[in-house]
Amino acid sequence: MELTAAFNVTPVQYSLMSAIAARGEADQTTLAHDVALDRSTTASSLARLDARGLVQRRRGLKDGREMRCALSPEGQALLAAMEPLAREAHARTLAALPAEEASALTALMRRALGAGNPA
Repeated sequence: MELTAAFNVTPVQYSLMSAIAARGEADQTTLAHDVALDRSTTASSLARLDARGLVQRRRGLKDGREMRCALSPEGQALLAAMEPLAREAHARTLAALPAEEASALTALMRRALGAGNPA
């Protein structure tokens, strides 16, 4: 948060924006699953991003209850600007560990995320 404070985006919002960017567009339920959040927290976080003009939300065409989300051009630009700083923050976090432990932690996190998000 320290490195990205100037962007006024929380870690949860950053995670959601990254998940949207990875998918191009997704429904809120999928995004909640992608970032391991409950649907209520996901919906309120996306509403705040929408209010800032960083995310565009629209009703699903087949199911009007579904809310589809995509990054706005402003959201894409903000995410691109944040990316180098977020990578630096991740590197700083891992730098606190010996190389072998950092590698093990990264591998475990990838496994955990992969288990929750089958391709």
